[in-house]
Amino acid sequence: MSTAPPKLKTVSQAQAAQDFPLAAVPIEARKPIWSLAPLLMGFTLVSTTLIAGGMIGPAFGFTDLLWVVLIGNAILGIYCTILSYIAAKSGLSTVLMARFSFGNLGSRWVDFILGFTQVGWYAVTNAFIADALFNLLGLPAGLKWLAIVFFTYAFCVTAYMGYRAMDWLSRLAVPAMLILIGLSLTLGFRDAGDLFAIAPTEPMSLTAGIAVAVGTFISGGTQATNWSRFADSTGSAVGSTLLAFLGVNGLLIFTGAFCTLVYGTEDLIQAMAQQGILVGGVVLLILNVWTTQDNTIYAFSLAGSNFFRTNKRHALVLGGATFALALALGGIYENLIPYLILLGAVIPPVGGIIMADFWLRHNGRFPALNTPLPAFNWAGVIAYIFASLVAYISSQNDFGIAPLNGIIVAAIAYALLVRLLQPLSHASR
Repeated sequence: MSTAPPKLKTVSQAQAAQDFPLAAVPIEARKPIWSLAPLLMGFTLVSTTLIAGGMIGPAFGFTDLLWVVLIGNAILGIYCTILSYIAAKSGLSTVLMARFSFGNLGSRWVDFILGFTQVGWYAVTNAFIADALFNLLGLPAGLKWLAIVFFTYAFCVTAYMGYRAMDWLSRLAVPAMLILIGLSLTLGFRDAGDLFAIAPTEPMSLTAGIAVAVGTFISGGTQATNWSRFADSTGSAVGSTLLAFLGVNGLLIFTGAFCTLVYGTEDLIQAMAQQGILVGGVVLLILNVWTTQDNTIYAFSLAGSNFFRTNKRHALVLGGATFALALALGGIYENLIPYLILLGAVIPPVGGIIMADFWLRHNGRFPALNTPLPAFNWAGVIAYIFASLVAYISSQNDFGIAPLNGIIVAAIAYALLVRLLQPLSHASR
């Protein structure tokens, strides 16, 4: 009996050393907004978001473009903020919340899709930065694979070290990046002429444009809880998430669209080279990729920890990076757009179900993680399959905003199924 308290203390220390991958973040480990906000903002400052902006830039007049960016990022920001509020209140990440809404075994599907999408993004972005740097500096294409290998392992160093290292990187990098983006946009407005006179060249429907704006970071946003669970208050979580997903992500989508209209490329770094600030562009490229990549592989490690029920998050960071390397060298970068469409269908329903589960079934308070749970919460499983199909069909038929459709349908279906299946469950006992 006397050995139990030391054993519990050891487990707690092990969890803390690995950033609590299988436990709620305790109060004493929580962080203030000035720690959390730069980290989440650094997460959303990613060059691939510029590509999405470049897709919608030529499709709209300037006024409509502003509306697309605003509405799309408002939807994304509200969705991520609600999840972050729940995370701050419970101390849990998305994959741990999913145990309650999908069941002990059913939640492993959530681990898989969230983990795979993050490791996929890690691979895409490493290929992107290698491609961008080699084109920018005129380096021999035959050595690009070597750059991918280097970036794959270099960018995961801060993720391996954990929250504190990512926090300090973001505090230094985010202000520098925002200054460089502001400088480039200032020069861009000088070069632009009359933006309102530019006619669309590749028309796209308003709903499709908004879906692209939402889909750029919906997978990452669903896992914003990996960091907002560290918030010292729900206000810190809400403020940090809105700054990141409504503010910074919206700024980056607009920047990609703006650069396409003015300079004929969604690549901000290429635009900065045309503006005569190439060195600043290279610095911006490395910083914005690094602050996103460490968060991305960190998210993979948490999903993997829950999938395998292990505290060895460090090993999963290295394993995920190696798997991403194989994907990057295998050509995942060429399949970015279909990948984005798929993410917009299969990721958002997870968040919709978790929200409904938290407020409607648990009245705003999750039970302890050691509470006995069924292998499958069939209400969550069925609602997820149905909502994912609705979102995917919406994306293929340009019917509404596919990610938003998935969130709403998932939440409503889950609420109805919980009411339907719970009486049947009690009757079968």
